[in-house]
Amino acid sequence: MKDFLYNLYYLALDASFWLVIGLFIGGLFKTLIPTEFLQRHLSSEGFGSIVKAAILGAPLPLCSCGVIPAAMGLREAGASKSATTSFLVSTPETGVDSVFITYAMMGPFMAVVRPITALVSAITTGALVSLFDYEEGDKALEKPHKHESSSCCSIEKEESAIEDSCCASKQTPPEETSCCSSSHVESKNEVSLFAKTINGVKYAFTELLDNIVFWLVIGLVFAAIVQTFVPSDTLIKYGSGWLGMLVMLLVGIPMYVCATASTPLAAGFLLAGISPGAVIVFLLAGPATNMATLGIITKQMGKRTMLLYLAGIMSTALISGFIVNYLVGLWHIDLSKHLEMSHGHIPEWLQLTSFLLLFILSLRKFHSKN
Repeated sequence: MKDFLYNLYYLALDASFWLVIGLFIGGLFKTLIPTEFLQRHLSSEGFGSIVKAAILGAPLPLCSCGVIPAAMGLREAGASKSATTSFLVSTPETGVDSVFITYAMMGPFMAVVRPITALVSAITTGALVSLFDYEEGDKALEKPHKHESSSCCSIEKEESAIEDSCCASKQTPPEETSCCSSSHVESKNEVSLFAKTINGVKYAFTELLDNIVFWLVIGLVFAAIVQTFVPSDTLIKYGSGWLGMLVMLLVGIPMYVCATASTPLAAGFLLAGISPGAVIVFLLAGPATNMATLGIITKQMGKRTMLLYLAGIMSTALISGFIVNYLVGLWHIDLSKHLEMSHGHIPEWLQLTSFLLLFILSLRKFHSKN
């Protein structure tokens, strides 16, 4: 039991600092990237919108269920089916917070491979939908843009509207209060940016942390159990090659776990002897699929889209797993060595401070329920 607590303590320390950094950056991404910006770039059919959707979704810290309302909002605003599915895959499979914690727990190789394979998975899935589920006029529900006619400075308004606007030449309000005043606009933008930053930090350490803390703890405990009680060669026989990848695929598809919380689970699989390729399969399939996601995709975009979505994730996960195993063997990468030596890159006092911060903020969730 003493060894278990020791391993759990150091695994938690290793994860805490990078998780704090990742949550902070992830919260800023969430609030500083406008939804209108995403909608503007995802409304057209074609490979370009698929790639944009994958890249724009990749840094956002949303889990497989949290991404659904965001993706459906984009769909209703004009995003194509292919772009929507690409966004649905890349967003939960990776994120800035998950990349940081992957580096902390599994090393730089996995931290680089993970977002790359997630992007490939998203683009492949979107391309499959574009090729095999394209419908004429399927640029979603195009809605009229009202921002031009509603702008107080629009030059296309009728004269009567212009006379009543704050930009009318007949009106002479103080320059600092006019909506057309450049100084006022700059001040407003500064306040808005500051407010968004504060909201992003609040979101990261409240809602986002609340969404991942349960599975994060489960994953850390699992990794500590494996590291303490499971012999290193136990799963090597079944965890390498195609068999291990298929097992991880079957385990990951129905599981509800986000990219960040799946990382300690993946580290535990590595410690138990599962091959890096099989772990990549789990990291791709687990966050991007669960029964809720598949059901909503079927309802909103059709059964064919859902099947193509599942086929794209499964095929790219298996191929990525094979390539990762090949590269690990080719470059003689020893991931287990990194797992054993990981605590030492960051000063322990800083890790402990990060751990205590996360622990206190996590207690807030349970206290608020009571």
